[in-house]
Amino acid sequence: MRPSSADSRPVPAVRIRLANDAPVRPERGYVLYWMVAARRARSNFALQRAVELARELGRPLVVFEPLRAGYAWASDRLHAFVLQGMADNTRAFARTPAGYFPYAETATGDGSGLLDALAAEAAVVVTDDAPFFFLPRMVAAAATRLDVRVEAVDGNGIHPIHAVDRVFPTAFAYRAHLQKVLARHLDDVPAADPLAGVRLPPAPALEAILARWPRASAGLLSGSAESLASLAIDHRVVPVEARGGAEAGHARLAAFVGRDLGGYADGRDDPDEPRTSGLSPYLHFGHLSAHEVFAAVMSHEGWTRRQLAASGGGKREGWWGVGRGAEAFLDQLVTWRELGFNASAHQADFDRYETLPAWAQATLAAHAGDPRPHRYEREAFERAATHDPLWNAAQTELVRDGRIHTYLRMLWGKKILEWSPTPESALETMIFLNNKYALDGRDPNSYSGIFWCLGRYDRPWGPEREIFGTVRYMSSENSARKLRVKAYLARYGPSLLS
Repeated sequence: MRPSSADSRPVPAVRIRLANDAPVRPERGYVLYWMVAARRARSNFALQRAVELARELGRPLVVFEPLRAGYAWASDRLHAFVLQGMADNTRAFARTPAGYFPYAETATGDGSGLLDALAAEAAVVVTDDAPFFFLPRMVAAAATRLDVRVEAVDGNGIHPIHAVDRVFPTAFAYRAHLQKVLARHLDDVPAADPLAGVRLPPAPALEAILARWPRASAGLLSGSAESLASLAIDHRVVPVEARGGAEAGHARLAAFVGRDLGGYADGRDDPDEPRTSGLSPYLHFGHLSAHEVFAAVMSHEGWTRRQLAASGGGKREGWWGVGRGAEAFLDQLVTWRELGFNASAHQADFDRYETLPAWAQATLAAHAGDPRPHRYEREAFERAATHDPLWNAAQTELVRDGRIHTYLRMLWGKKILEWSPTPESALETMIFLNNKYALDGRDPNSYSGIFWCLGRYDRPWGPEREIFGTVRYMSSENSARKLRVKAYLARYGPSLLS
């Protein structure tokens, strides 16, 4: 499977959702792509749809990529990563006939009215159908307000989020479903370069709009500490070493596929020498598409459709017909990642404690009054100030680097459950810390991992234990015996974060 050319098949109808019932207004000046999630110039179904409409209507294309200041957990870390992606997009769109307008608020509300002003001159508005964080509410509110058609386009994963209308309770159930239906979607891939060879009328200059809402400066798009200091965001959560943007994302993808994919099945759980992909932030912020990642893996494996097994039966390995490392990675990329999008797209309260399985809620409630030998408030968790060196190291990695090692992220959540006054408060702490510090926080896949610690996508486990009941138990002692952690502890602990 390879990304298609711009002149191949149109964006599949299953990926296009009308967000309002307003008409297309062909007499207006341009097609507007309001880029809010798929923040890239390549392999982007929403951009491709905007190009289709611009060609059909004979209108210019304006790509508007905004960055708010007032969203929850807004910080130097998250802003720098997004702004670096906007710098990449500035270079990418400069080589195309589309007009690109990057905008970043200095303070909350600075951009109020900007979308409306742009849409007032738009024949149609295209945006991203991204079922997470504040984006669904924002798109719905705008679509209700605007007098022009708004189309929301799904570019979240390999399987279209609206191809099903139910929530799957386990990864096994979702995997079994995918193994029956996914083959029919594998040829529906976004154009590698939706603007390649496309002729459009010149993009408008937007003088009146730019006079009130100037483009983000090159200095700001660099994500430097000096430029970030002028923004009304949290400056205490500092940028990490990893750079944001499509260019860095593609470099990371090439390095992973070329070096670590073959050993991924076993190496991903090794904290000392991890062979993880590091792609989650680039997928979360839309700097890479799942289709690009899938294509790179399958190209490396020399894969063809003939290698698909006739049936998979929900098994984790064997259906794709590729190497063991690639099979394990594809289960994470397609099954587990898109399982989270399935929940967030079809369950409005997927991030609420009350959506845990009934058995998990019941067993946690039955043990809510159990004594907790160790109990910490959120401030102690945040500072990595517990009695447990391995847990402290995982929290330190989160605060310093914006991530937690794959296996230790599960332990991190389980211990927060064990050391919190109630399971409800444990969930609140996990969400707060992950969303504040993790580059891939706020993502449906992150919520899947957090809720898994409390029983979602899992089953009851015996023996029944204090605090956990029949929710799966993990301990730092067993993890340290199972894994190599000496180098990991040397890197991240002991430390009390200030």
